[in-house]
Amino acid sequence: MSEQPNDERSAAVDSGPAAGGAAGLALLLGALGVVYGDIGTSPLYALKTVFTLDRGLVPDAPDVFGVISLVFWSITLIVSIKYVSFILRADNDGEGGVMALAALARRALGEAGARRGGTVLALGALGAALFYGDSVITPAISVLSAVEGLEVTSPGWAVVVLPVSAVILTLLFVIQRWGTGRVGAVFGPIMLVWFACLGVVGAAEVFRHPSVLAGLSPTYAVLFVVDHPVIAFVAMGAVVLAITGAEALYADMGHFGRAPIRRAWFAIVFPALTLNYLGQGALILRAPESRDNPFFLLVPEWARLPMVVLATVATVIASQAVISGAFSVSREAMRLGFLPHLRIRQTSLREYGQIYAPGVNWSLFAAVMLVTFAFGSSTNLAAAYGVAVTGTFLITTTLFLVVARALWHWSTRRVVLFGVVFGSLELVFFTANLAKVSHGGWLTLLIAIVVFTVLLTWRRGAELVTPRRTELEGPLAEFIDKLHAMNIPLVPGTAVFPHPNKETTPLALRANVAHNHIRHERIVIISGQTANVPHIPWDQRLTIDDLGDPNDGIIHITAVFGFQDLTDFPEVLRRVATDPLAAGVAHDEVSYFVSRITLRCTRRPGMATWRKRLFIGLAHNAASQAEFLRLPEERTIVLSAEVPV
Repeated sequence: MSEQPNDERSAAVDSGPAAGGAAGLALLLGALGVVYGDIGTSPLYALKTVFTLDRGLVPDAPDVFGVISLVFWSITLIVSIKYVSFILRADNDGEGGVMALAALARRALGEAGARRGGTVLALGALGAALFYGDSVITPAISVLSAVEGLEVTSPGWAVVVLPVSAVILTLLFVIQRWGTGRVGAVFGPIMLVWFACLGVVGAAEVFRHPSVLAGLSPTYAVLFVVDHPVIAFVAMGAVVLAITGAEALYADMGHFGRAPIRRAWFAIVFPALTLNYLGQGALILRAPESRDNPFFLLVPEWARLPMVVLATVATVIASQAVISGAFSVSREAMRLGFLPHLRIRQTSLREYGQIYAPGVNWSLFAAVMLVTFAFGSSTNLAAAYGVAVTGTFLITTTLFLVVARALWHWSTRRVVLFGVVFGSLELVFFTANLAKVSHGGWLTLLIAIVVFTVLLTWRRGAELVTPRRTELEGPLAEFIDKLHAMNIPLVPGTAVFPHPNKETTPLALRANVAHNHIRHERIVIISGQTANVPHIPWDQRLTIDDLGDPNDGIIHITAVFGFQDLTDFPEVLRRVATDPLAAGVAHDEVSYFVSRITLRCTRRPGMATWRKRLFIGLAHNAASQAEFLRLPEERTIVLSAEVPV
């Protein structure tokens, strides 16, 4: 994958379609529909969880103002300042998310920081693993919390909450194949209505009790912590629910770009959330019994059922934020060598980040359905929520400081100030959520441990296999010299060998010569690369190399594809047919020889046996190279070579 300098790509992200006009408005609505679904539906359960988590909280002015102040300033510091104002600047070729940030940090450290570069990549992998844990919990808790609004309208509806939630979640994962661009176009206007409703119902209650505006003062948060340190510490474990969508916001940056995300936040999302939390606080002051479900009780009785429907749709959209974020994180993990090749389908003609990963999608679906039925309610799931999110916050802050220091050359004073302000707050959040481990928080940690093990196992396995495969392949130039000296028959036709480079010999080529004792009249080796632009014209896409001898019938083709271009090797052959070096290559009659390595578990040192078996299983289930390159099945021969692990 070719890379563009980060500053140039950043400029492109901000000055492209998002810059203004109809395209800018479409991206802004798309950002509302995909990026802000998670944090935008937090009012459904955040304050409810705070006031039900510890009954030591008294619904009087000091405690309510203290909680509202904690929520408001947590959103302001973590989301508005840290993520929207700072973290979004740290894009890696337009991509966001903890893995992209880890790659940027490694690149910033350079070769001199090779050891530290390995550490930051491991941190990125851990952050990605924690994000996957969050991606399992968010759809379940969001949809359940909305459908549970039926119980507020009529207690008899309680029996349908789980089956209705399951149906909604199933539909959500089914529509992912449409792509985040189309999903965002549909969801964006709905989320605009959602945020308008949040603001209106909140503002109505604030208008009746304007004294609640005092809760915006940070002094109430400080006094609350000083007067009730234990209760405040427990409450922080629930306050974090108000900011759980922040990491998804960053992971989804590649889908829409930085500018639409920032504009949507400050113009629509932040004001609506603030008004709604203030309104819920005012309602709890007026009617203390409403703390059991302040969101739906804030809505007039005649509008509660329509609000349940709107909230259900909004929580489906909330789930979209982490699902699309998981797609982005998975692709970054692939690019960094932490995952095998997965099936990734580009779903936008303009935006590189808009993708669909079927394997990731359906794995998440299975996990989400499992936790939905295992926990059964949003209250139970709230106990499991927060550990993974706050852990990811801390990792993101750490990696960002590496980028700020090594790439942007921040002063030591500035780095320390950022780390103290945000790191200390996030450390408090993380510590407070550790108390949830025994009450369900173990689930996200278990998911994170499993994913982290998979990521590190694939990377370590690849580190062991690659030099052994390279040794088996040997230098291409040396093999061609030996081929010239060998007295073996030439058979008519063209043999095409897909291979990642022109330095080493395709294993399929070696195997064909060694076992069949023949070589084709024409041998074509094709290497494909992907650039971070949508399309590359064919006259700029292909480079042909005769590998030192224009008359021996052996050539190498380098094909550079745009991210929206199909990786179509047969079409490459059609396009080079008129080149003199490719004379005689009949694209519709060639045979394709694909190299496939068969991994064998051995007692060699380097990795535990169970991890070797896991690595072999992952390799076995990787996407087919022939399918990815669009090779015709009837003319494709797969030749295997055994590589010990």
